[in-house]
Amino acid sequence: MTPQQRKQIKAKIIEDLAALEHEITGLKEKTKPITPDVSLGRLTRLEMIGEQQVNEHALHEAEIRENKLKYALQKVDNEDYGLCAECEEEIPFGRLMILPEATHCIECASESGQ
Repeated sequence: MTPQQRKQIKAKIIEDLAALEHEITGLKEKTKPITPDVSLGRLTRLEMIGEQQVNEHALHEAEIRENKLKYALQKVDNEDYGLCAECEEEIPFGRLMILPEATHCIECASESGQ
């Protein structure tokens, strides 16, 4: 991987982290407890609880990705960044631009179900 490609990936990671931070803030707002004093019908309250659970799952997934991106940002300048953790082949630049936190090439990721 060239230094220019590393620079592009680093910029992509920073961009993705900023977007995730905004998304996480919004999801935290949506997962606040539903106060019992809100006058709602029974079905509407159940729908809100269901939506809250979906948002809690989305928040959890966003926080996991945020942690992976932070780790990738720490490692992007290392020589072993961009090498598959399984087969040690280089992960294609295009894949890293889409998924900068990727630790496996497409072949190894599909074999392991990632």
